[in-house]
Formats: sequence, C-alpha cells, structure tokens
Amino acid sequence: MAQKASEKGQVGAGAPAVTEPGRVRNVVLVGHSGAGKTTLVEALLAATGVISRAGGVTDGTTVTDHDPAAIRQQRSVALSCAPLPHRDVKINLLDTPGFADFVGELRAGLRAADAALFVVSAVDGVDDSTVALWEECAAVGMPRAVAVTRLDHPRADHDQALQDCQAAFGDNVLPVFRTVPGPGLIGLISQRVSDYATGYPPQIREATPAETDTIAADRNTLIEGIIAESEDETLMDRYIGGARIGTETLIADLEKAVVKGNFHPVVPVCAHTGVGLDALLDLLVSGFPSPLEHDLPQVTGLDGSPRDPLTCDPAGPLVAEVVRTTIDRHVGRVSLVRVFSGTLRPDQTLHVSGHGLAERGHPDHDADERVAHVYSPLGAQLREIGCAVAGDLCAITKSGSAETGDTLSAKDAPLLMKPWRMPEPLLPIAVVAKTRSDEDALAKNLARLVAGDPTLRLERNPDTHQLVLWTMGESHADVVLDRLRAGGVELDTEPVKVALRETFGSGAKGHGRHVKQSGGHGQYAVCDIEVEPLPRGAGFVFVDKVVGGAVPHNYIPSVEKGVRAQLEKGIAAGYPVVDLRVTLYDGKAHSVDSSDAAFQTAGALALRAAAENGRITLLEPVDEIEVRVPETYVGAVMSDLSGRRGRPLGSESGGTGEASLVRAEVPATELIRYAVELRAITSGTGTFSRHYLRHEPMPPHLAQEHASVR
Repeated sequence: MAQKASEKGQVGAGAPAVTEPGRVRNVVLVGHSGAGKTTLVEALLAATGVISRAGGVTDGTTVTDHDPAAIRQQRSVALSCAPLPHRDVKINLLDTPGFADFVGELRAGLRAADAALFVVSAVDGVDDSTVALWEECAAVGMPRAVAVTRLDHPRADHDQALQDCQAAFGDNVLPVFRTVPGPGLIGLISQRVSDYATGYPPQIREATPAETDTIAADRNTLIEGIIAESEDETLMDRYIGGARIGTETLIADLEKAVVKGNFHPVVPVCAHTGVGLDALLDLLVSGFPSPLEHDLPQVTGLDGSPRDPLTCDPAGPLVAEVVRTTIDRHVGRVSLVRVFSGTLRPDQTLHVSGHGLAERGHPDHDADERVAHVYSPLGAQLREIGCAVAGDLCAITKSGSAETGDTLSAKDAPLLMKPWRMPEPLLPIAVVAKTRSDEDALAKNLARLVAGDPTLRLERNPDTHQLVLWTMGESHADVVLDRLRAGGVELDTEPVKVALRETFGSGAKGHGRHVKQSGGHGQYAVCDIEVEPLPRGAGFVFVDKVVGGAVPHNYIPSVEKGVRAQLEKGIAAGYPVVDLRVTLYDGKAHSVDSSDAAFQTAGALALRAAAENGRITLLEPVDEIEVRVPETYVGAVMSDLSGRRGRPLGSESGGTGEASLVRAEVPATELIRYAVELRAITSGTGTFSRHYLRHEPMPPHLAQEHASVR
C-alpha cells in the first residue's frame, strides 16, 4: 500500500535532493529467485541510514517486498524502487523478481536502469535463466557487475560461485576483492584489508605479506584485464616492462571499462554481516554510469514522425516514461516514472500517450493531465520532492489514464517513446464472476490490473464466450487472482475451452418437415437439402436449385437463414459448423399456413437430418509455434512436441550465446499449459511464440471425448 511520508513517518535521511543527472545512478538488481536481491537492498538501505534496521523477507518487513502477494509468497512479485545516498550521489536501486513468471517486471526494471547488478548466491551459483539474461544485457551493451551473496550460509562456497560466474559470463568477469578470515575482504588493487569482525563499517588496515602473497595471482590477472581495456595503449608495454602502475590509474581505467560494458567486477557481499557493503556502494557510484553516459530510447511524434535524439538534459524537452503502474485503494493510481529528458515538476500539465498495445487490451490513448505532486518512492512509501530532473526516478499519483509503458511529455510538445520489448503472455486462465452482481466489479478490477501490467492480456473469446486472462505462468496467475479478490471481487476459474469446429466428412441429404395440425397460420414448411463438404477455409455456400416453384421464391432466404442459425449452434457436439455447401433442391409450401418462421425451422431440421445421415467430423485449431531454447534442450523439446501430436517443421542452431529455434505445428488443445511445461523442461530458459494456422480434423478418439464433455 502506498503511503505518503507524512502519514507513515520519515525513515532515515533518504536520498539526497538531485539537481543534476551526473549525481544519479539507476541500478537494477537481477538474479534467480532466492539469490538474495531483496535482502541485499535492505542491508544497503540500513548501511546508508535510509532505514534504522533491515527487515526480513520471511517476516514480510522489507521495504521493496511490500505487495501482499510478495509477503504471502515470501518472494518478490513486482518491481520496486529504493533510493539511497552514498558519497553525495543518489543510487536508485530497482529490486526485481527472480521468478520467470514476473519477467515483465524485470524488463521494466531494465528499461528504467542504466546498469545491472547480477546477484549470485554463493550457495546456488548461476542458473540458465540468469545466463540468458546476461547475454541479453550484453547484446545492448548494458554495464554489468556481479555481487556474490549469502557468504554466511553453511554451504556457501565463494570460490566455486566465482568460477561458475566466469564459466557462464566470460573471461572479463574478475574479482576485485577476495575474502579473508575474520570475516573480511582484501582489495586486489589497494592491497588493503577491510575487517568486519566488529560489524559494519569495517576496520581498514594494510595487508600482511602473507595476505598479499595469497592474492598475487588474482591481482596480476585483474591488472592485466584492466590494462587490456585501457585507452592508454602504452600501459601494457610499461606493465610488461616491469613498471609499477599506480593505484589511481588502475581504478580510473577499471571504472571506465565497467561503464563501457567491457569489464565486469565481482564483489563478495553478505547482507547479515555487512561484508562488502561499502565496497559495493563505492562500485555503484564510481564504476557504474550516470544517466549522462547512457543512450536514450528513440522518440517520435504522436503520428510516428521522426524527432531529434534525446539528451539527458534537465533543461531539454520533457520526456518521461511510466515503467510501472499500481492501483492503491487509498492513494489511487501510482505511476513509477523514469525521466529521460527535461524536468518533471509539481502542478505541471502533461500529455499522456500510449500507443501500440491495443492487442493486449491497452487501446491507444492520448490525454492531458495535471500532476499535482511529485514523489520519491521508497518501496510503498512516497516522499514528496520539489522536482525530478532528467535521469532520475520518481512517482506520480492519481493519473486518470497513465498506464505502464506510456510516455509523459509536455502538453505543447507531445512525444512518443519507442516501447520496450514486452514478453508475450501465453498461459490462459478463464475467469467468471460468481454472481451477476460481481460482474461489474470484475470488469472494473480487470481493467485496472491490465492497465498496470502489460504482460496481461484480456479477451472475450468470441467462439467460446469465455473471459480469458492470458498470463505469464501459474504464479503470475495466482497473484492476479489474489489482487482481484482483494478488490472485493468474488470469482471462479474454469477450464479454458478451445474453439473447435464441426464439418461434414461426407455428403448427405436431409429432409426438413415442420407441419403442425393444431390450426392457425404459419405452421407448414417442407424442404429437402443436399450437403457437401468443402475444402478447409472455404466457408459456407448456399445454392438454390428448386424448380417448378416447389418452394416459393420468397421463402428460399428463410431456408438459408434457418440453416445458418443451425450452423452456429452446431449439429453433433455443439460447435459451429464450417466449410460446406448446402443445396436446396425441393420442398413444399402451403398457400395459407406457410411462413418465414416455418421455413427457417424446416431448414434447421433438414440440416440436422443430413447430419444423422452423414458423417460429422470435429475440427481443432492448429498453431505454428517457434520455441527458442539453449542447444542442450533441443532434443527434450522436440520429444515433448512429438508427444503433443506436433509435426516438426525444422530447427536452427543458434550461434555462440544464442538460443536455438525449433518450429512445429501443434494442435491448440495441446498448448493450453505449454507455457508452464516448457519452463519445466528447459529449467526456465525456453520461450515460445504461436500463431493460428488452420483447423483440421481431430483424431476420432479425442473427438469422442470432446463431444461427450460438451
């Protein structure tokens, strides 16, 4: 729940007021679930005096895991911002979920950040999904460093974790500190020891000769790695020649290499003992880039017309982006915003623009809105500030239209930012209100959730008439359903239905007779039809071959209308009937008792009679899917697709560091839970996309099952 500082009470000094982008660092913490990201953020907040003491994940008292679902699941489920001060610099830490279901929150964090801190557990090492994310960051040149955490765990193995990082991330991943008994750290460049035996902050001393001997090999490797990335081409020759390279030169070159994304330092840290927290803070300030050093996203006019590239200038045109939206029942809509250009001030009228996500339930929208206040967010707490300059993160409240991914710009010069890549939700959940009175509340709360979460897609299936939420996985679905219920909505879920079809497998004739002897008018109609199957996708064709006026001309459209109505209802299993030609070739009428309604009924009866005389085939949709997985999982994926009645279309091996591609045609009935099952097969590294190809006959034994369920 968002709370203003005046309501909750100020905690610590908070981050310094920022007036220039060079004094900001935006750092996203990434890593698998359980690596210790949230616990590390708590320790850093406590170490810098932002909070009086660190909270705990299991206690539900951490700053960044304030969402009720996160507290219940004891893991992060949403992006959260925690600013802190260090050396007169504001560091905006972006804590992200490590579980694959919440990859949308992770991508929002990557969008808002200028650098990434990979958090690796000294207990569990590096998993495949973390490797995939490292390669994704490398592709865009994002600066990266590694924090090896949980050093105090009985099974912790820092050296093994370091080896895992180097094997997974490459040769330019090198330690800048090594652990020493005490507990403590020794700097490989400074050769000074930080002793944490009495807690944080540490006692600093010079290393003993024995300690320097133990780090000599690592120190030489580090120095060679730094020199290799130096812009001073004479440095390597001097080093090989025996010249002593000054500490200041080495640190300056290391920082430049990190900023350029060419070098990745590793720092051991322990949230509970304080080991390495000061070293990590120094790295975040000195080694990571400010917003001035980060390329900005492209912008266009609202009509897509090109605009000049942005610069991170507080005096430039205002361009900001909503990276996360939440709905708080006390404050209303809360938007976490990254300011890329210009300065966002209170009492300012903004243009809010969102385009390109209509297929996910986010219609294109443009509106002018006034921002009353600007806040610095600390988890759920909002602290009012005078402004947010280019490069900074802030929060605004009570916007009527701002959604995640929207661009905020000046009212008189509206702009649109190129959106970041959103993951496609591929696990469907069918929801239904328990009572009619819950339907309005369900619709309203769904609209709010979809506005804040671009990894949700909401659709009303026109064939099955189900209300379907497309989610990222089971945990994501659980969080969404919990939030709906917390909003006072009583709802149920039901099995997702696939849009099946029926057709005739062979030709047949049908006789429709609607004659009632009870007197009155409009109760007499007889028609005879012939049905022929057509190729897939041909649709419905009605042919009139009546001769001699057996069916009066004005009643022939009535027969067609009755046949079409029956096609929509289905004839064997209750699914719409497609791809057939119906020929009306004979019939009878009464001069008084025939009517439009009677011939509609006769037409429907004739089609049902033809179905009894012919062979009905059930059709299922078939999708083409593209699965991207590391090469080691290709065999397992292809075997699994074969078990889903899939037909392989081919595979392509990926290059170094790239995923392989597997293409196949698979019945849609076999893909309902594929998002969950693919993740299990590939240890969370597999992704897929799908698109509809065609309907084709379902195997008879499966068709019988679906017909009986219907």
